[in-house]
Amino acid sequence: MTARPLTARRAQMVSCLSCQLLSPVAAGRTHCSRCGSALSPRKVNSLSRCWALVLASYILYLPANLLPVTISTSFGRHPQTDTIMSGVIYFVKTDFWHIALIIFVASICVPLLKLIILTFLLCSLQLGWCKRPLERARLYRLTELVGRWSMVDVYVITIGVGLVKLGALSNFEAGPGAPYFAALVILTMFAVESFDPRLIWDQMEESQ
Repeated sequence: MTARPLTARRAQMVSCLSCQLLSPVAAGRTHCSRCGSALSPRKVNSLSRCWALVLASYILYLPANLLPVTISTSFGRHPQTDTIMSGVIYFVKTDFWHIALIIFVASICVPLLKLIILTFLLCSLQLGWCKRPLERARLYRLTELVGRWSMVDVYVITIGVGLVKLGALSNFEAGPGAPYFAALVILTMFAVESFDPRLIWDQMEESQ
């Protein structure tokens, strides 16, 4: 039988969540000696906070995608409203398929994929599932890596509102769906940050 690898927790060490400095628990230290952050062996209330943020993100996902995110007018014509999906269809019809693909993946697929992965990880921990810890940890790292690209639509809207202000000739405004989408992206980023992947390995060690 192979010996279990020594971890920081078993060695009575705590990793600072801000600067990653290892500090001995036996010394009675409550704050990191390097950055001054409060020390905790794991993120406080990680699962409950992540569940709350994920459920709130699911609620925001529908209005973020069903309500128009942009309202544009040109030469006094009737204002045109576009949802994220109608914008994707417009770029496809005008042969800007590469832009359509970027928006579709970053603004529709990525937020939903993040929510599905986080839901899977949370359920696996709640149900005490100890299988494939490495694969689950990699899934979490994937959500960390691609999550920031969900902001591409928010950046496009912000830049467009700032640049296209020509009075009666042309105007570009954020639609009612834009705040929902921005809130969705921010909450999913907070959800990823609040999840503690070390709980996956803690559960596996406890089962052994």
